[in-house]
Amino acid sequence: MIVMDSKAQLTVDIIAKVAEHKMTIVNAAKLLNKSRRTIERYLQQYLKVGIQFVVHRNTGKAPVNKTPDSLKRQVQALIKEKYFDVNLLHLAELLEVNEHILVKRETLRSWAHNIHHVKRAKRRRAKARKRRERMESPGLLLQMDGSPHRWFGDKKSCLIAMIDDATSEVHAEFFPSETTVGCLKVMRDCIESKGLFKALYVDRAGIFGGPKRCNFSQMQRACEELGIEIIFANSPQGKGRVERAFNTFQDRLVPELRLNNIKDMASANAYLKHVFIPQFWQSQIQVKAKDRASEFTPLPTHINLDDICVIKEHRKIRNDHTFSYGNKLYLIDSPLKYSIANQKIEVRNTSKKGFTAYFAARRLQVSEVVETSKFDTEELEIQKKLDVLALAEKLGNISEASRLSGVSRDTIYRHLKLVKEGGADALKRQETPNLRHKNCVDLDVEKTVINFSLEHPHLGQQKVALQLNARYGLDISPNGVRGIWLREKMNTTALRVEKSLSLLKTA
Repeated sequence: MIVMDSKAQLTVDIIAKVAEHKMTIVNAAKLLNKSRRTIERYLQQYLKVGIQFVVHRNTGKAPVNKTPDSLKRQVQALIKEKYFDVNLLHLAELLEVNEHILVKRETLRSWAHNIHHVKRAKRRRAKARKRRERMESPGLLLQMDGSPHRWFGDKKSCLIAMIDDATSEVHAEFFPSETTVGCLKVMRDCIESKGLFKALYVDRAGIFGGPKRCNFSQMQRACEELGIEIIFANSPQGKGRVERAFNTFQDRLVPELRLNNIKDMASANAYLKHVFIPQFWQSQIQVKAKDRASEFTPLPTHINLDDICVIKEHRKIRNDHTFSYGNKLYLIDSPLKYSIANQKIEVRNTSKKGFTAYFAARRLQVSEVVETSKFDTEELEIQKKLDVLALAEKLGNISEASRLSGVSRDTIYRHLKLVKEGGADALKRQETPNLRHKNCVDLDVEKTVINFSLEHPHLGQQKVALQLNARYGLDISPNGVRGIWLREKMNTTALRVEKSLSLLKTA
């Protein structure tokens, strides 16, 4: 059976007419848009094999360069199970490096489309923006930002990055969140490795100053001391270099951290600095600047980054040369010729070394002031009891001491007895479970209330009191029921249900 389309059917009809001498070869060539030689070849084949000439001889045969189906199934299984969050370009690289499978781009794209597993970028209608050319030399402008994301493990962390606008050279590190300390550390690492740069391009977040911090922040102060100018972007697209860098990091770094089973921050930072940036970023993303002359300047010898890349705050000195910091009181121990009361000192806080205090660029020796602790609650209660006993001894009349202090005579007699037997320590509250107050209900009544409440945990205190009075003739008030519930920690329906279930399990 020969299946032909409309084009093949037209070719057969015209060649048949040529064979029957109803049409010339010249006209057939014009109708089929073929050369005379092709029509003659078609005619020879038609006279030899009939209408089968129109069917190509390779029809139904597998191409010589066809990729095996087993390889296709293997790659699709790897996409579903292992590389499900990787884009196509990254997928081709990982297959070649990790699985030693080399597949052409279009073949891999068609295989991924067949299983509906293609990672697509989020697209939205964008505004028309004017293109800004890169800076001509490295070190003229660096962009900085942080990207909170679930980079590794189950918790979110923040990747703080700085990228050179001229070359796309990147300096980055993971932190628990986007903080001033993290930004200062990344900037310090960049300065130590490359040198001082001219300007820093950032957004209007509070960390970098701007209107949210009344045009002051620790980052802004550090940049001013280093001679670095801060430029605030009016939109994310203004610092698009670092924004697009985060897209690349999220697209490539997250799958690689997962494939290498990295779930802690130390390992993630090590992989980022020693593997990802040197092997991928520097070879495929980083570019050469138009002007090879670097604008990075060496750090002057008189500048100490330990004194600049820290959190600096100011505290006012009290008249006794003390100041408060971190909810603690500190005393200045350094020998001073004159008083510095009411003056402000500079407190430099580092996360590893604690803090140091400076006045007029001179480091001060400080020590923590340990204040005397006040009496605790139990000691106050004992002191009150002893004061009442002292009042009774002074007046020589227990009744008068009871009237003046508001303590009953029975309590005063009991405290006197305890002091005679064991001294002042005997006045401490004794936690004895067997000691019951004289106003407590009988143990049998309490057990009945507990058992009935556990059998009917959804009844309230008033209904429980009514039911006990009707069934067992117990004269107990709703407040008495609630008092028993509070002592037994079963004052809510959930607690009573939980306690009844635990009793059933133990039984």
